[in-house]
Amino acid sequence: MDAQSNDTAISRIAGAIAEPARTKMLCSLMDGHARTSTEMAVVADVSASTASAHLARLRQDGLVRLHTQGRHRYYSLADAQVAQAIEALMVIGQNADTRYVPTTPTRLQFARTCYDHMAGTLAVRLHDHFMGAGWLTVPFAGERMYQLTMSGEKAMTALGIEIEAVRAQRRRFACSCLDWSMRRPHLAGALGAALLQTVIRRKWVTQDLDSRALALTLNGQKELSGRFGIMLENEEIGRSRL
Repeated sequence: MDAQSNDTAISRIAGAIAEPARTKMLCSLMDGHARTSTEMAVVADVSASTASAHLARLRQDGLVRLHTQGRHRYYSLADAQVAQAIEALMVIGQNADTRYVPTTPTRLQFARTCYDHMAGTLAVRLHDHFMGAGWLTVPFAGERMYQLTMSGEKAMTALGIEIEAVRAQRRRFACSCLDWSMRRPHLAGALGAALLQTVIRRKWVTQDLDSRALALTLNGQKELSGRFGIMLENEEIGRSRL
């Protein structure tokens, strides 16, 4: 792609995201769930016909994907890269002052889904533990890609994550994603997605059906402390269960 074509593509995608109703639609899909055009019309507060037009534009520009199941048509984000781009725009859209105070609703700030992986305070704390324990390393300074060390592979396997199956996926294995509310990285990529599914399966967290929020369970609190040494303040725990 030459420079002019690249500029045109960026302008087109930026224009697709910039329209307020389409922005609402994209943000509503950040929880990883697929939704119908009727649901998306409610989210964006527009008519059904307008919602269909917006979704057609988002689909044309490769931002959403259509899934047909019988007579039903569902829309989801096209892939994890779109989710990461939206999360990054959320960061840019907030005041970059060093005295930054998060204004994210407390439950979302503590733990939430970022498309198919975990975000928020809890995710950042896990990321920091993985890095500090030497389970994840950065091959080259400044890169977003991570490598899983031998000790990290053993730790992830002990959690029930099948590393070879995760590596076989046609996507980035492990990478950082700048957290919208914390402004620090959390774990994304195939490994981040596998970690989220693992903590849900183990019932360490439960996922809201109508929002991105994740609630920490009593079992999850014990496991985080015992396995990773992550001690949470009572205020943080209370926020996650509101």
